[in-house]
Amino acid sequence: MNTRKFAILLACFTIVIGISQMSSIKQFIENGRNGSISQDVFQLNHLMNEDDPLYREIKAKAVSTRIEPVDAKVDRVWKAIPGYNGLEVDIDETYKQAKAAGNTTSITYKYRQLIPKVGLSDLDVQPIYRGNPAKAMVSLMINVAWGNEFIVPMLNTLDQEKVKATFFFDGKWLKSNLEVAKEIQKRGHELSNHAYSHANMSQLSEESAIEEISKTQKLLKDELGEEKKWFAPPSGDFDSDTVRIAKGLGMHTVLWTLDTVDWQHPSPASIVNKISKKVETGYLILMHPTSSSSQALQGMIQAIKAKGLSLGTVSQTLSSERILP
Repeated sequence: MNTRKFAILLACFTIVIGISQMSSIKQFIENGRNGSISQDVFQLNHLMNEDDPLYREIKAKAVSTRIEPVDAKVDRVWKAIPGYNGLEVDIDETYKQAKAAGNTTSITYKYRQLIPKVGLSDLDVQPIYRGNPAKAMVSLMINVAWGNEFIVPMLNTLDQEKVKATFFFDGKWLKSNLEVAKEIQKRGHELSNHAYSHANMSQLSEESAIEEISKTQKLLKDELGEEKKWFAPPSGDFDSDTVRIAKGLGMHTVLWTLDTVDWQHPSPASIVNKISKKVETGYLILMHPTSSSSQALQGMIQAIKAKGLSLGTVSQTLSSERILP
């Protein structure tokens, strides 16, 4: 090839390279206009980080410690069971903070939760009797239709033990005892729906069942500003229509896993003993504001804590949110 032809060929090659670079520059500018330039920068940083031994160490830790989320499911015995979040190391956040701190020997790992693909709302219409067995939390469900004299002593015990419970209000009781309900709310407890007149839900027409739930729900919203999604049927009486109707009103039907049977006036010691022996992860424990439960409450809470279980509201126990140290 003579010198002149080589010069022409080199010039053509330079033009092609220039056009290619201009195209890349144009694309980079366009990405910036579209808000996607940060993704380009992220990918560039990611490639650079891969060469850092610290980054590779964090990434290896993330792979070895990842916990997969658990989907919500319908169990043959327990019906609807909530899912439970998984957990993984947030590689980039951990790396960024370790580099900023100049700390490459003792790494403080940052974590993020992994949401299950299937949640409670994705399941067929089913009642709920318990939380996920992988979640070391239980709830105290306090159904209120009578027994005002024991409410404040129970609230004081709950305060002392730093525990929040879920109170399910009968609508008629709520209408006549708004100040008591406001005191319960003031103490930071969860308030939910226990129908209006303590009727057996399975024996009601659809119209009456809707009225029982919606009247109490309206009271909770209008008088207390509460719009929780939990419905506890009076006496645990319900059928598939009850669950369907509650769902149509935006509510999940919640029963219990373990019953104090405090309406039979057992000794406080027997209640504590029962809870201590039988309580497990995810349990919902039913009680009422009775003398038996009022006297047993502190012992119950301490027995639950002694088994390494946390106590939360029904919303907390039935949430897929993972318990973190």
